[in-house]
Amino acid sequence: MATTLGNLAGKVALITGASSGIGAATAELFAKLGASLVLTGRKVDNLKAVGEKCTQCSGNTPLLIPGDLSKEDDTNNLMKTTIEHYKRLNVLVNCAGVIELGSIENTSLDQFDRMFNINVRSIYHLTMLAVPHLVDTKGTIVNVSSVNGMRSFPNVLSYCMSKSALDQFTRCTALELAPKQFLERSKETHALGRPGQPDEVAKAIAFLASDDSSFITGACVPVDGGRHAMCPR
Repeated sequence: MATTLGNLAGKVALITGASSGIGAATAELFAKLGASLVLTGRKVDNLKAVGEKCTQCSGNTPLLIPGDLSKEDDTNNLMKTTIEHYKRLNVLVNCAGVIELGSIENTSLDQFDRMFNINVRSIYHLTMLAVPHLVDTKGTIVNVSSVNGMRSFPNVLSYCMSKSALDQFTRCTALELAPKQFLERSKETHALGRPGQPDEVAKAIAFLASDDSSFITGACVPVDGGRHAMCPR
C-alpha cells in the first residue's frame, strides 16, 4: 500500500517546465496535495491545459506565466509576478530542460550554449532570485537532473555536461543554504548542523518501501543531513 504523501496546503510552489513531462506531472500532483501553484513553460497551449487539469484536481486556479527562462527578462518577470501575486515562495521545482544529440565530432558551440543556457544558466539565475524568499519561508529547492549527470553516455555530450554541472550546483548550494534551515550553523560534519533523528530515517525507508518509489532502484539515497556532500576539513 502506498504511503500518504505530504500535505502541501499553504505552500506556494513554483514549477518550471510545467507544460509537459515531469513538470506537468509534478504540477498535477502538487495541486492534489493542496499547493498554491505558479506554473511556467514555453508551450502556452500545453501550459493552459496543465493549468486546467490542476484546477480540476484542487479547485484552485494556478498562476500561469509563460516564458523562456533562457531570457533574463522572462526570468525576472516570473519571480516578480510570483511574489506580487502570492507574497511568498515556499518551493522551487526546477524541471525545465532540453536535450539534443551530438558528439565531439559533430556538436557545435551553438548546441553547447543552448544546453547550458536552459539546463544550467536559467536555473542558476532563477535560484538566485528565489533564494531570499525561500530563506524567509525556510523553503525547499528541487532540481530535476538526470542519470546523464552521473554517468557517461555517447552522442549527448553537451547534455551530459550540463546535467553534471546542475548536480554540482545542487550540492554546492545545498551546503551554502543548509545553515539557513536551522538555528545552528553547520559545525563539524553535518551540513544541516545537527545529527538526524530515527524517525527521519524511518520516513525515508517507508517511502522507499511504498509504491510511491516505484521508479527508484539501485539508488543510494543519503539521509544524513548533507554529510555526504561535505568536504573533509
